[in-house]
Amino acid sequence: MKYLLAAILTFSTIGNELTRVAKANALKREAEQAYNDGDFSTAIEKYKFLVDSFDVKDDKLILNLSNAYYQTKDTTSANSLYQELTSSDNRELKSVAHQQMGIIEGSKKEYEKALQSFKQSLKANPYNEEARYNYELLKKLIEEQEQQEEQQNNQEQQDQENQEQQQDGENQNEQQQQDQEQKTQDEEGEQQEQEEGESDEEKEGEQKEEQQEEGKEQEGEPENDENKEQEIPSTSDRLKEMNISEEKARMILEAMKNNEIQYWQDKKRKAQKRKQPNKPDW
Repeated sequence: MKYLLAAILTFSTIGNELTRVAKANALKREAEQAYNDGDFSTAIEKYKFLVDSFDVKDDKLILNLSNAYYQTKDTTSANSLYQELTSSDNRELKSVAHQQMGIIEGSKKEYEKALQSFKQSLKANPYNEEARYNYELLKKLIEEQEQQEEQQNNQEQQDQENQEQQQDGENQNEQQQQDQEQKTQDEEGEQQEQEEGESDEEKEGEQKEEQQEEGKEQEGEPENDENKEQEIPSTSDRLKEMNISEEKARMILEAMKNNEIQYWQDKKRKAQKRKQPNKPDW
């Protein structure tokens, strides 16, 4: 009886295991079919059931589940499973996992990390042409981006230098203008001071002359003969005032001299004649 019960239990356990395996295989086929049909949501559901409920450990199944997550744009879940597959003993699956991680990182513009992922993919499988193509394309893209950034930096630096030079030129012109204005103001100030100094000297001279004249008037001193002589106009000045030339003046003087001589001669002859008593003196 005991042997019979044990045999029944053994057959029952084997039957349950067979049934479990059969169900797992059925789910696996259904998940693969949904994946191939592009029904990634159904594929994810069935793959997760296999992993969680049946504890299926299959790298290919995990890769399909990761790809299904990627197709539904759940890159966080996909990248987490790809990361697990990078430790797989299957080098082809490992290469694909690194490749897919590089694609996700590239979409986030994490180009350096993506380049390293593609590089690791090629190390795992040098015949992965898709990974090689992505690696070469991304490497070229990074080099072009670096060149553009360098050119942009150079241009910005050049613009900055030009702006600084322009600002320096404007500051220099402004300084020169201020210096010129200051110089003009200084020259005007010096000229004004000079004019004021000359005006003060003139005033002082006038004041001294007035004081001297006032002193002379108060003391009653006679004016100096030299000053008188200086005040008497010369003969030439008088002739100029009379509008008579020197030649004409000499002729007039000569005529006056001749008349005077004739006068004295006539007077002398009259004095030598006797007076006749019967005639008047004239």
